[in-house]
Amino acid sequence: MKTDTAYLRHILDAISQIDEYIKDFDREDFLADNKTIDATLMQLEIIGEASNKLSKEFKDKYPKIPFRNMADMRNVVVHDYFGVVRKTVWNTCKKNLPPLREQIKKSLDEIVG
Repeated sequence: MKTDTAYLRHILDAISQIDEYIKDFDREDFLADNKTIDATLMQLEIIGEASNKLSKEFKDKYPKIPFRNMADMRNVVVHDYFGVVRKTVWNTCKKNLPPLREQIKKSLDEIVG
């Protein structure tokens, strides 16, 4: 069974992958690139899945981390793929992932020491 630490590392790895995928894109180029969008969506799915696997104790300890939002994005990607709004994906990557990375890093540092 995986630990919270492993799931947190999965989240950080997925964020790093997304950063790598979109680093050379502006908004319009991203919106026009199906392969990059598909790859990004896969990583967002991983983030949401990993967040769902975190223990209740961890989630209770870090209530400011947007676990519900991560799970909701995963559910949209998995269950309503054709309803995914590309602009929302771009905005999520640019606006929500940087602070999420910092929150996850901080919590991981507290756990690992």
